[in-house]
Amino acid sequence: MPVKESSDSRKRRNREAADWLLRNSAPDQSEDDRVRFEAWLQRDPENCRTYSAAEFLMGDAGRAIQSDPALAHIDIRPRNRTKPVIATLLLAGFATGAFFALDGPMRIQADMIAGTDETPIRTLEDGSIVQLNASSAISIDFTRDQRVIRLLRGQAFFQVAHAPERPFIVLAGETKVTALGTAFDVRYGNEDTEVTVTENAVQMEQDGDHATSLRVNKDEQAIYDDTRKTTTVTPVDGLTTLGWRRGQIAVDNAPLSHVVEEMNRHFRGRIVIAGSALADRRVSGTIKVADTKDALAFIKKVLGLEATRLGPLVVIHRP
Repeated sequence: MPVKESSDSRKRRNREAADWLLRNSAPDQSEDDRVRFEAWLQRDPENCRTYSAAEFLMGDAGRAIQSDPALAHIDIRPRNRTKPVIATLLLAGFATGAFFALDGPMRIQADMIAGTDETPIRTLEDGSIVQLNASSAISIDFTRDQRVIRLLRGQAFFQVAHAPERPFIVLAGETKVTALGTAFDVRYGNEDTEVTVTENAVQMEQDGDHATSLRVNKDEQAIYDDTRKTTTVTPVDGLTTLGWRRGQIAVDNAPLSHVVEEMNRHFRGRIVIAGSALADRRVSGTIKVADTKDALAFIKKVLGLEATRLGPLVVIHRP
């Protein structure tokens, strides 16, 4: 099996490709930049392949502009023919905005990505199985010596194929999880990282100034608090805890912010909470986060809060 480049190298290449894509769309790009770009393409065949992938994504963005009636009918031709650069800048701005709206930067980095209404399952080259939660993404870096998955955002469940000579490692921010012949789940949240084990055990480690290492066993969940730099381990029912695989979550005295974070994975707009005091309100129960209407009704019933929709934005607030 050929040796693949490291995850860090691939991510750096992807960032460079995205950067060159945006530079090359600028109408006032300098000759020095064009020369440097050509040199970058010639430096490595993978640079050319990655840039082509980025161009394809930008093409998707352009097609999205044309297919959106609100944008396709905008007349941006300048009335003053001496200033055609204005039209070019507007086109570049629309395309760049659509590129980011279509999740272009993440799609360049990720090897597997889930939309807001998807929880895809994939069998990896070693026989391991991964399932992504909605709005989640991973990159895959398998070599002769190890199997590394980087959880770029969201949540993923892993059923690991037995190959002790090639450790199976999941990286999520400062957290490193090494499988010990197991099935487990990793959730990379805004403020914490959760590791839930349903079979056997994993070794969970933290990088940085507060480096720690601990074993998490079957039917245990370890939560690393990114603010406090602490890890707590509690017993859990794995089937209930991983209810996201059925479009729901079970929470016990969890902050409303946690629930809304999960709801946002399945919502095409954005749900926000009006104030930190409401975000800290505690919620318990089983919530169908994949059904936004049902989840908002649950919040209204349990906490007595209202939800007001403003276009793609939903604001949770006091009555």
